[in-house]
Amino acid sequence: MPGPRLVLTSLVTQVARGVRTALDQRFGELGLTSQQAGVLLHVSGGTTSPRKLADLLGTDTAGMTRLVDRLVEKGYLDRLPAADDRRTITVGLTSAGRKILPAIKPIFDEVADTITADVPAEVLPDVLKALEAMRAAVRIS
Repeated sequence: MPGPRLVLTSLVTQVARGVRTALDQRFGELGLTSQQAGVLLHVSGGTTSPRKLADLLGTDTAGMTRLVDRLVEKGYLDRLPAADDRRTITVGLTSAGRKILPAIKPIFDEVADTITADVPAEVLPDVLKALEAMRAAVRIS
């Protein structure tokens, strides 16, 4: 019989896969992937660097470059020279990006509500702490 850590690892993997599938199905209706929607949501606060986005979304810079490329092609993002260093770029929303943004957050909220519906509110802070510790361990390795 597997121990609790192995079971937890398996459950986290299954939940991650299920959440990604649910989000991708919903965002597919908008012509987006869940990662693309996440980028747009993070950029909604103002221009930022692809490196910061990669850190926020837990991907590498090559993966983020591809995500940004696709969103630029779709007309949702613009590449802009960084104000403090012309050799680097930042990304910002276009008018089309701002227009699609109101449809994005409700989808994340609906999926979050669905997956946490049966989780007692009093244990959510502990679950969050455990998942943050696991994420930190994965980023180190």
